[in-house]
Amino acid sequence: MGGESTTRTAPHSGGTGTAQPGGSRLGQRLSSVAVALGLVLFLGGFAWAAVTYRPYTVPTSSMTPTIDAGDRVLAQKVDGGQVKRGDVVVFTDKSWVTNAKVVKRVVAVGGDTVSCCTNGKLTVNGKQIDEPYLPEGSLAEIKNFPTVTVPQGRLFLLGDERQGSLDSTAHLTDAAKGTVSRDAVNARVDAVIWPWKGSLKRPTGFEALGALSQPGPLSTIEALIVAGAVLVLAGGAYGPIAGRMGRKRARSARPEAAGVR
Repeated sequence: MGGESTTRTAPHSGGTGTAQPGGSRLGQRLSSVAVALGLVLFLGGFAWAAVTYRPYTVPTSSMTPTIDAGDRVLAQKVDGGQVKRGDVVVFTDKSWVTNAKVVKRVVAVGGDTVSCCTNGKLTVNGKQIDEPYLPEGSLAEIKNFPTVTVPQGRLFLLGDERQGSLDSTAHLTDAAKGTVSRDAVNARVDAVIWPWKGSLKRPTGFEALGALSQPGPLSTIEALIVAGAVLVLAGGAYGPIAGRMGRKRARSARPEAAGVR
């Protein structure tokens, strides 16, 4: 027939007008890499924590306000030889409590002389110790005790709540003068996790007597877990988001293509 012929132009394949249901191939690959890396970081962080830390529940208020009765803490497994002044440690000493773990603060180590009190402050090796972790308004001199020289390889420990703590001062008449062997230490408390109080503050009052313990790897472990979770969520969300955007582009392009003659 001699009439005007009508032709339809076919849409180009492989161009921008063709929507990939799950995003571009590069995007899908990057998404898979993000999920895989995120899982490694997330699970690796938990595995590192399981190897390094142990959870404990503190049953008494002897460490108030640092640790209240019933608080759940994370304690880093350490050798007793790593313990330094100011550390809050978990230990077992049958002369104190049979078959039970105890949480107290180390205030003196082997070779130190410790007494209480001078001007209301604990004294170690003749130096008055600032103890901001004590309950507000309380004084270290609530527990006065004579000068004790700590034998080598042993520790002198006090509770932060001096009035109600059964600590080294309650065992001064023992042969060891209230001290505990370094070998009795199981772990060093790094943080209170329930209710959440975060990492313990560094006991700077002991710095004049020597170096303090370095913080454990808890902050690094937290960063790994958070980063892993973000990568898994971001990578997993890429497919649905890219697919939805692709469908929107396809719908917006369809009327324009239909009107071409």
